[in-house]
Amino acid sequence: MSRKFHIATFGCRTNQADSAALRQDFLDRGYSETEDSSQADVVVVNSCTVTHRSDQQVRQLTRRLRRDNPAARLLVTGCYAQREPQALARIRGVDAVVGNTRKSELVQLAQGISIRPADGRPRNASQRGVSRREMAAVYSDDFAKVRAIDWTPATQVGGRTRPFVKIQDGCDAKCTYCIIPSVRGPSRSVPPQQVLEQVRRLVGAGFREIVLTGIHIGTYGMHLRPRFPLDRLLGEIAGMQGLGWLRVSSIEPMELSRRIIDLAADSDKIAPHFHICLQSGSDSVLKRMLRPYNTARFASIVEEIRDKIPHAAIGTDVIVGFPGESEEEHRRSLDFVGRMPFTYLHVFPYSDRSGTKASSMEGKVDPREIKRRSAQFRALSDQKEAAFRRSFLGRRLQALTLTDTAPDGSRLALTGNYIQALLPASYSGNQLVQGQALRETDNALVLG
Repeated sequence: MSRKFHIATFGCRTNQADSAALRQDFLDRGYSETEDSSQADVVVVNSCTVTHRSDQQVRQLTRRLRRDNPAARLLVTGCYAQREPQALARIRGVDAVVGNTRKSELVQLAQGISIRPADGRPRNASQRGVSRREMAAVYSDDFAKVRAIDWTPATQVGGRTRPFVKIQDGCDAKCTYCIIPSVRGPSRSVPPQQVLEQVRRLVGAGFREIVLTGIHIGTYGMHLRPRFPLDRLLGEIAGMQGLGWLRVSSIEPMELSRRIIDLAADSDKIAPHFHICLQSGSDSVLKRMLRPYNTARFASIVEEIRDKIPHAAIGTDVIVGFPGESEEEHRRSLDFVGRMPFTYLHVFPYSDRSGTKASSMEGKVDPREIKRRSAQFRALSDQKEAAFRRSFLGRRLQALTLTDTAPDGSRLALTGNYIQALLPASYSGNQLVQGQALRETDNALVLG
């Protein structure tokens, strides 16, 4: 009887891709996956640390998983494990904390194989009493020792119909609010041959949509020798037989080249969906954030997409309440976002992260004010999303069916331009279907 594992994943699509790689490692070593953490022999928490709230959620879930399954080996990895391993190591019942620099060794720990902890002292991972009575062992290194990207070609995606393929990790930017470069390391890319091979395997396994992801995906290939730019990679993937469509996750505006926009305009294999990180619609706030553009430059990129691909979804991120943000700057940001043809927003109340330049800036905004301003942006997002969705009523759309169903039993689906759709329950997941948008219900279009 095979041993069972369970992975709980927090955070971004890159973390989801990392969990898929861990899943593949476990399966390749003879484990079987279970959705019931209480039945697992090994429980892994893949953590996020982008906000204080995410840290808190990781700690809460870790404690609950231990209570629900006192016998399992409990391992915590991911960005919070890299940033603050001792805080996690102090949680009673954690067996080991594995930073992002050592994540590829996690399955060895689960198997009880001795590897070198961060303090350099060998410890047998099977000596579980150490972690229960004292702090757990920490396995993490400085990113100065990291030269390449950890990569496992995962084809077992845990029931998803839209597998995430990590093509890049790390970030070289110096945004004053962001902790991610310190927990993900410098920008580095998966060699194109390996990316193409993984995509071929996934397409060969029957997946219709592939999502490319990374921390700073627009820098893909810049550190490879020879260079292999993102638009070239997209072109090669788009030419694969059997691919339904390719979706690109969030990209920085200054890395979104005209070649990528033109490629998406000319190819029906690239989903008409761009998520471009704005962060603020105030030039003075962008300057304090050390973002390398102003609102005029950003607007020109968005307008070019809308001109060349009128039906494209265009989403963005907005940070609300950055240190020193005045009411005037907030209104300027809200007005700019309101004028832009965005189809949805991801709104992030500013979260102070120790170790970032922003954490030592003066003029912290009152949390109640951040909440009020965030509500205004979320209301604007709802308006934009509804207007975009309704503009397709009566039109034919192509959508990918998902594994999930709506409360009424309808099959959930996602269009190429990122609109949630509903189809009859008779449809199974992972099908590309076409239908006419008959009506709107529950923030979705009903296709028939």
